[in-house]
Amino acid sequence: MSKTTTIYGLALAVGAFALHWLEKQYAVRLFSTEIYIVILATLFTGVGIWIGTRLGSRSPAPIFEKNERVIETLGLTKKELEVLELLAEGGSNPEIAKQLFVSTSTIKTHLVHLYQKLDVSRRIQAIQKARSLRIIP
Repeated sequence: MSKTTTIYGLALAVGAFALHWLEKQYAVRLFSTEIYIVILATLFTGVGIWIGTRLGSRSPAPIFEKNERVIETLGLTKKELEVLELLAEGGSNPEIAKQLFVSTSTIKTHLVHLYQKLDVSRRIQAIQKARSLRIIP
């Protein structure tokens, strides 16, 4: 059983005990039911937020480092890497050409070279292989 589950169970037990004690003291007659509902809702909201912050805290993602050895081995040029990165961001050939200030046919040529060097036949395959080789994030 996890620590969070134990703490949450204890909070429920304390709440049930408190309600039972209040009933025994006839305090229920002094205040309206809505007040108790608000108190319980506030209590459980606080416990939920506390648990959420405990479970939700994550360590930062590791910093991506390109695998320069693979890039060198495959013989990828700087422009081909730029095209590959823009391709991974979802850019179309005309969009990539516009960002790199080259023609669409130049992008197609870079893609043909990338496909040959990565030994793939499609854009998605190129992106997947480049990510698996740690060429792009």
